[in-house]
Amino acid sequence: MPIIEHQQFIKAPVQLCFDLARNVDIHTQTTSKTKEKAVGGVTEGLLEEGDTVTWEAIHFGVKQRLTAKVTLMEKPNNFVDIMVKGAFHSLVHTHQFFEDEGGTIMIDKFQYKSPFGLIGVVADKLFLEKYMRKFIVSRAMALKKIAEDME
Repeated sequence: MPIIEHQQFIKAPVQLCFDLARNVDIHTQTTSKTKEKAVGGVTEGLLEEGDTVTWEAIHFGVKQRLTAKVTLMEKPNNFVDIMVKGAFHSLVHTHQFFEDEGGTIMIDKFQYKSPFGLIGVVADKLFLEKYMRKFIVSRAMALKKIAEDME
């Protein structure tokens, strides 16, 4: 099961970074390359513990849907969302925020298991893990820009 972990320093307060990361509208902005949009559950505003959201996006040229549920929220330091329906066998995304000198350290921990057994494992090694890491890093960089522009 691949685990992707990315740390991003953001020159902005923890509360702002935390709220931006759980904002459905900001998520759509930071994932524009895959045309991601919320089409079910909470479709705008801030996600809270217990909320579900269904995302529709284009990955590898195919329109896909993924429904995630926020299973833990400890404001303003972390929240966790898990896939309840979608292409992966399983997916857990942990978002952590730590106050640091002059800003915030945001940590994304993205754990997933591909479908299709051995074929999925091969896909991970060939391209999927690299693709998912690039997606997580790109979103973190976009979130950083938004937060720092607001300061």
